[in-house]
Amino acid sequence: MLLPKDFFDLSGFKHRALFEEDKPVWESLKRIKPYIREVIKPNVSKIRKRGDVLPKTAVLYQDEVIDEGYEFETGDPAKGQFKVIYQGEILVGAIVIYAGVSLFDDQIYIGEGTVVEPGALIKGPTIIGCGTEIRQGAYVRGDCLIGDRCVVGHTTEIKTGVMLNEARAGHFAYIGDSILGYEVNLGAGTKLANLKMVASAVSLKIEGKKYDTGLRKFGAIMGDKVETGCNSVTSPGTILGPKSLVYPNTTVRSGYHKPQTRVK
Repeated sequence: MLLPKDFFDLSGFKHRALFEEDKPVWESLKRIKPYIREVIKPNVSKIRKRGDVLPKTAVLYQDEVIDEGYEFETGDPAKGQFKVIYQGEILVGAIVIYAGVSLFDDQIYIGEGTVVEPGALIKGPTIIGCGTEIRQGAYVRGDCLIGDRCVVGHTTEIKTGVMLNEARAGHFAYIGDSILGYEVNLGAGTKLANLKMVASAVSLKIEGKKYDTGLRKFGAIMGDKVETGCNSVTSPGTILGPKSLVYPNTTVRSGYHKPQTRVK
C-alpha cells in the first residue's frame, strides 16, 4: 500500500524511472536531484544569451529562436489552444517565453508547446514538460520535474518537487519536497509544509509500524486525482491516497491517508 504503484498510474509519464517499484513511495524524494541531473537535456542557452531577464518575448521552435514576425492566438496550452503563427503557418510545438521571464541558468529544459508568462523565475536544474503553463509570478526554485499539461500558477513556488502530467497548482501555492500525482489539483492558497519545527527527520507511524524516512525535508505525496480546497495546509510527511479530498481551510495531519479519504 506504500509503493509508487499504489499512488500513481505511471504509464503515460515520461520520467517513471524516477520511481523504484519495490521501495516506499517517499524514497523517490531522495532521487529527484540525482535523477534530474542525469537525464536533463537543457535547451534554453540561446535565449539566455540576452541576459538573465528576457528583454523581449522569444519563440523557441525546433531549437531556433524567433524573436519577431510572429503572432499569438492565445488559449490554454494544455488543450493546444495557444498557437504561434509565423509567416502564415502555425508552428506546432513552439515554446513561448515572454519578456520579463528570468532564466537563472542554462540547466533548464522546456518542452514543446509550453508557455512561460512574464515575471516567472526558473532556476535549474529543472525539466518542464510539453503543453504546460508557467504563469506570471511563478517561482520554480530548481530540482523540479514538471510533467505535461501542468499548471504552475501565479505566485506559486515549487522546489525539489515533481508534478505528474496534468497536475495543477493554479494560485498562491507552495510545493516543497513533494510529489503530485496525475490530475492533482491544489486549491488557491494550498501549502505543502516540508520542514518540521523540531529539528529531526520525518518519521511515520502507519498501522502501528514506525517508518524512519531519513528525510529532514518531506512535504506531501499526493496520489492521482487528489484535490485540496482553498487555504488548506498539509503537515510535513503527509501521504494522501488517490482520489482523496481535502476540504478548504483544513490542516492535514502527517502520516498515511487511505485512497478516497475525506479530510475535514
